Amino acid sequence: MNKILFVAFTLLISSFVVNADGKATYTALGCAACHGATGKATIPIYPNLNGQNAAYTVKQLKDFQSGARKDPTMSAMANLTAGKEQAIADFLAAQK
Repeated sequence: MNKILFVAFTLLISSFVVNADGKATYTALGCAACHGATGKATIPIYPNLNGQNAAYTVKQLKDFQSGARKDPTMSAMANLTAGKEQAIADFLAAQK
């Protein structure tokens, strides 16, 4: 139930994102809730994304979108990033 509410809230918030700024998009889509504000997760079960190669991040998001990589939460979240993958990946790659 919590995951459903989280995804519903994220969908609502994401509708207000009008630009492709990686930081704004990353924050508005709710990525920071699990992966941390700068991509460094504070909860051990979630991976750190800060400093990660941008091309790798884009590929992973697209794999979640296509179903090539499966995870119920990330598959739903990755679909929200469509068209913004590179901006998000560039933002995360710049974080140390």
